[in-house]
Amino acid sequence: MAARPYWSGNLRMSLVTLPVSVYSAVNRAQAVPLHEIVRNTGERVHRLNVTEDGEEVEREDIIKGYEVEKGQYVLIEPEEIDELKIPSSKTLDISQFVKVEDIDDVYFDSPYFVAPQKDSDEQTFAVIRDALRNTKKMGLGQLAIAGRERLCCVKPYGSGLMLITLRYETEVRDADPYFEDIREKPASSEELDLAEELIQRKTAKFDPGKFHDHYREALKELIQAKIEHREPVAVEEDQPQPKVVNLMDALRRSLS
Repeated sequence: MAARPYWSGNLRMSLVTLPVSVYSAVNRAQAVPLHEIVRNTGERVHRLNVTEDGEEVEREDIIKGYEVEKGQYVLIEPEEIDELKIPSSKTLDISQFVKVEDIDDVYFDSPYFVAPQKDSDEQTFAVIRDALRNTKKMGLGQLAIAGRERLCCVKPYGSGLMLITLRYETEVRDADPYFEDIREKPASSEELDLAEELIQRKTAKFDPGKFHDHYREALKELIQAKIEHREPVAVEEDQPQPKVVNLMDALRRSLS
């Protein structure tokens, strides 16, 4: 496999263990790289590591510190962090199974592909994958990646598995303060019928290829235009829509 694993270790379900590799499922290098430049000289700006007194510090002299009181830190060496040993560093232990619909969308974070490391483990891998698929369940476990222990779920995905990191409960905000002022006022049946018809007319199978990053394209066009010493191709702006005064009228016009 051409891609380099993001994590390699064991996937364990009770007494069943097999070596797996975890790969990022998303491309993160899509942003157009822009550097900070001095306007008058064209020189690139570099960030220096300096103390509060402005004295430059070499990278190898910098360690981590946790502030316990104002200006007082517990110092931690890089090797001390590297030596932290927890079970989830090398093993993703599936400790529980849940229904797919039991996890609220707000908890989902980043997706990863999971594949067996060896051809000889494909049968064991297939048993776990197909059992999850047939029972419509996801496995829950914890995995130490990217400097922290992440809660995650594992589910079937094509011929492989997908691991999705989950947010902990403490990371998710309570929605009530944002929605508490919204009154539960029922919509009229006529308005609801028109809105549902509009939804039905615009319903289609999800095709991610139909959507693209207009901002990124406009930025790349601006850069290319500057390279070629020309004006960038103007992007046609959306015309402002009139303010909705009568909801019924707006719904009817949307369907016409």
